[in-house]
Amino acid sequence: MVGRVVVRIVDRIVDFIQPFVPRFVPPYVPQFDTMHKPTLYLIPTTLGDSPLKSVLPDGVIHIIHSLDEFIVEDVRTARRFLAFIKHPRPIVELKFSVLSEHTLKSQVPSFLNSIMQGKSIGLLSEAGCPCIADPGSVVVELAHRRGIEVVPLVGPSSILLALMASGLNGQNFAFVGYLPKERSPRIRAIHELEHLVRTKHQTQLFIETPYRNNHMVEDLLAQCQPETRLCIAADLTLPTQFIQTKTIAEWKGKVPDLGRRPVVFLIG
Repeated sequence: MVGRVVVRIVDRIVDFIQPFVPRFVPPYVPQFDTMHKPTLYLIPTTLGDSPLKSVLPDGVIHIIHSLDEFIVEDVRTARRFLAFIKHPRPIVELKFSVLSEHTLKSQVPSFLNSIMQGKSIGLLSEAGCPCIADPGSVVVELAHRRGIEVVPLVGPSSILLALMASGLNGQNFAFVGYLPKERSPRIRAIHELEHLVRTKHQTQLFIETPYRNNHMVEDLLAQCQPETRLCIAADLTLPTQFIQTKTIAEWKGKVPDLGRRPVVFLIG
């Protein structure tokens, strides 16, 4: 009897003080079944010098910290990113396989050797999400053919962020990557994309090498119809972020300098 009274008193004391005790909330860690079996993790990175906590969840960083082998496009920028997120292993001890436009197709299978031997590795994007405007899809395709578990991790995508903020049709859209470098084929491509906007009500997204951004805008303003809407989304997630949607007629004479800035262009 006395024991029961004591238990009730303790319970009431706990109920009373609980609201005043700071709660510890551990960082969210994705509960994938793959945490203990060989997995290819698709790792997004920041789009620039944006605050880490605002673009990458703690759970994603936890997974990156658990890996010591990565497939990357550029070792230098990969090392810089891993140092930025405070990878617990010395950077010089991490293993990197380079997947770029210069990588031979015959080299790709060797990138997955560690997974076939029971070890998880990461495919690290140069900026944003892997395999989108990025060479990583060849590795993922091979991983699926070999029955390897593929897990995409959450992070910033400039394409989706631009589409979200554009006010253009998000139900029907297409990302077409880079338009041709040469002016005549580029103008022809712009006309074809504008035709799709008008006939299918399909938002068209594309990108350009930063130093050619201003030339791209000049061609868009010269070639598109005055009522066509153009969204310019620059420096996404950065303090200098710029996102505006206007008609071609409204943009004329009011376009900021876009040189050396990462930009997603959308027409709709």
